[in-house]
Amino acid sequence: MKFAQYFYGKWKNSGYIFAFAIVVLILWNTNILFRNLSKEERTKMELWAMAQEEYIQNQELNNLTFEILQRSGQNPMIQVNGQEKIIEIKNIDWDPKKQDSTELYRILERIKQENQPILIQYQDSTGSLLIDQKLYYGNSATLKKLQYYPLALLLIILLFGAVLYFVFKTAKIAEQNRLWAAMAKETAHQIGTPLTSMMGWLTLLKEKDPASASLHEIEKDIERLHLITDRFSKVGSVPELQANDLVQTIKNTVSYLQKRSSEQIEFQLELPEEQIMLPFNPQLISWTLENLIKNGIDAMKGKGLLRIRMNEYAHYVEIYIQDSGSGMKKETASKIFKPGFTTKARGWGLGLSLAKRIVEDFHSGKISVQSTAVGKGTTFLIILTKENPAHQAS
Repeated sequence: MKFAQYFYGKWKNSGYIFAFAIVVLILWNTNILFRNLSKEERTKMELWAMAQEEYIQNQELNNLTFEILQRSGQNPMIQVNGQEKIIEIKNIDWDPKKQDSTELYRILERIKQENQPILIQYQDSTGSLLIDQKLYYGNSATLKKLQYYPLALLLIILLFGAVLYFVFKTAKIAEQNRLWAAMAKETAHQIGTPLTSMMGWLTLLKEKDPASASLHEIEKDIERLHLITDRFSKVGSVPELQANDLVQTIKNTVSYLQKRSSEQIEFQLELPEEQIMLPFNPQLISWTLENLIKNGIDAMKGKGLLRIRMNEYAHYVEIYIQDSGSGMKKETASKIFKPGFTTKARGWGLGLSLAKRIVEDFHSGKISVQSTAVGKGTTFLIILTKENPAHQAS
């Protein structure tokens, strides 16, 4: 198994190196092709300039000179005299009836940036310069398109890489979800077997001593285990959402935790007096609230203020869980919902990731760190919609 993992790792790294090498090779060949085409175009322009010199020296054109002057290719060409005045243009999109000469000189300035000019000069027998001209030429349309080819290639590679990353990340998340579902179902199954046996023994003990306070507390703990089993079974599959009173669910959750928390923890509830009915699963939402409240209690080290308040709007409700604990750094707050991440010495780092799954995947809501600062506590925000996610999907 280790050998297979080692081989896969080596193959994966080699694949990256091979892909990088191919990209470098393509870009290198493209650069060579661009240079060769650029040299060929300059050679053609130099040949045209030589034919122009021949025509200036001898007004009687031979067939070869005439053919060269006629076939100037696709390159835009502007011929100027010694004073940089334009005397001839070729392959230039310029209409003298609609455009003035200033536009033509703007084109000339742009062409000057593309290539070095070619001199067209003629001297007499004494060495005096009779003709002093320059030929400015721009790159052909083919060469200009080739300039953008490496950029287009890199863009395609980046797009392809982004698609691969998205597919890989989606597959990884789906695999994590399947693993969570399988683990949750197996946990519910494993707890259910001894729980059934405990219920039987409890029934026998209650027949002997029905008034025992200890048995009454054991019964409460067994009911609690039943609730935990039910939660795990619902995490392992898509739960059914029914209309329930969210205010009462919050009160029940806080009441349970308050009895089992330090007396130095002050619970402050700011909830509406009337019922707030919306589609949700009470067991899973209660589990989410427990996770956030327990995290707040841990952050306060058993002493402080825990404030829970709710805001109701037309289409959704907001639940704020605020503690006066140690708070977090922004880097930590951005990672706490990731599976396996924890700031505690003990723990698997699954509590908040499961809370995110319950709120966002099962209830189409939103959970986030609303605010936090080191030494100033943390506030979590849960948003639940009043519309059933199943109806939204349909």
